Amino acid sequence: MPTTVHLIDASPYLFRAWFSLPRSIVDTAGQPANAVYGFASFLGKYIADERPTHIAVAFDRNFNGSFRNDFYPPYKAHRDPSPPELEAQVDPALAVTEALGVTTFIDDTHEADDLIAAILDRTASTGAHYVIVTSDKDLAQLVSERTTLSDPARNQKFDAAAVVAKFGVRPDQITDFLGLAGDAVDNIPGVRGIGPKTAADLLKKYGTLEGIYEHVPAMKQSRSRTDLSLAAKLEAHVDLAGLSKRLATVSTEVPAAVKLNDLRYRGPDQRAITKLFDELGFDTLKERLAPAK
Repeated sequence: MPTTVHLIDASPYLFRAWFSLPRSIVDTAGQPANAVYGFASFLGKYIADERPTHIAVAFDRNFNGSFRNDFYPPYKAHRDPSPPELEAQVDPALAVTEALGVTTFIDDTHEADDLIAAILDRTASTGAHYVIVTSDKDLAQLVSERTTLSDPARNQKFDAAAVVAKFGVRPDQITDFLGLAGDAVDNIPGVRGIGPKTAADLLKKYGTLEGIYEHVPAMKQSRSRTDLSLAAKLEAHVDLAGLSKRLATVSTEVPAAVKLNDLRYRGPDQRAITKLFDELGFDTLKERLAPAK
């Protein structure tokens, strides 16, 4: 049986805990700790339910940007700044994750999506299978015969067929799809006037973003008003289409050497958990996640 690697995108679950759990959850210094508490609870339950042999968690250092802002400053710039009280909980969440025996990844310029893509890229030759745990639809581009998406909080799982059913395109067409339709969540512009349905229809017909643009001259010669309108939109926003696809495409350029054995689940470190959870004031959670032997 091939090894199954579970790769968790931390940010959606940190945000969910931050907004859903009371701010009265604080550490022994009186600092907010609700996001750490919620994420630790989520991770502990995930490990108990799935019993992974290999697992890693990727974190975002910057919730509102990345190296993509270097070539497109508006990327994610429309978002309200992340609460400083939430940003301050990233490092404690990292420490808790490591104490629970799970390898962590974080980078100053690359997003968690990129880190997950890089892990897949570095370890794919082993023949491993992957479960990417996230609520981020952009990661559907990584779905394949050996990779699925899972969001246990919503009880959703996506294989290639489920991606097609939801978006109308194959996983390998997701970046082309976002190049056309854009993504308001990340402030990816896409082609103005082309929505998800039209984007999916074009990709069914022409295969890729590049294939669509190869057929723009023929569309301009068409007698169809629809074709003429599409050609005008595509031609007017060709630069935005290419830029949007680039923004949506995960990067594997993170300078990290990762081997499959680095992702092996180590099990909880009782001493580290005791120290950390005492500092955080998580007495009940400490006993639940790493009961004393």
